[in-house]
Amino acid sequence: MQAEISFWGLFWEASFIVKLVMITLLGLSISSWTIIFQRRKVLVEAEKQTKTFEDRFWSGVDLSRLYSEITARQSVNGLESLFKDGFKEFARLKKNSIGTAQVYLEGTHRAMRVRLSREVEDLERHLSFLASVGSISPYIGLFGTVWGIMNAFLALGEVQQATLNMVAPGIAEALIATAMGLFAAIPSVLAYNSFAHRVEKLEVSYVNFTEEFSNILHRQVTANVNTTA
Repeated sequence: MQAEISFWGLFWEASFIVKLVMITLLGLSISSWTIIFQRRKVLVEAEKQTKTFEDRFWSGVDLSRLYSEITARQSVNGLESLFKDGFKEFARLKKNSIGTAQVYLEGTHRAMRVRLSREVEDLERHLSFLASVGSISPYIGLFGTVWGIMNAFLALGEVQQATLNMVAPGIAEALIATAMGLFAAIPSVLAYNSFAHRVEKLEVSYVNFTEEFSNILHRQVTANVNTTA
């Protein structure tokens, strides 16, 4: 009797629909945990890189030298990529003498905004999947529960004398579907909320840097114009 009430025993005795629900929830749970570990690694590296670059940028290092150091690397992301694209566009416009100082600044700001959008998009990758799993998993599990209990009571209607031993396995397998739905949903919701908050903080840092770097370039351009005059 103990073997019948075990998880695997209940799984193999479950109806096809309930088995399908359990397998689906197991797949969603495995996918969610894979994304959770992968996204956590990405966000930790992004936060560390942001702090390191900000310390380097505000240490008074020459911007041209910093640009040369960054462009020498094969992989650039986060604040480094914003700085790289912005400084590159500013230097290109200034070298070609395209337009006025205001045109330089607008072009630089536009280049950084485009890069900022791409960086945030990379940080948010797969977060919508976690949100979806957190939203639909309980309902998938509930569907399996309803289906299992319905089958259990239909089976009771075919016998003369119903006992608890007859209905217990059907109800147990149905409740397992609910438990698996919650097991898939709860970590996904917690991870999504945590990651979304961290992405938001990183985005604020990126936006602030974009504005601060634009102001620095504006002061340089204004100083050059005044010196020339």
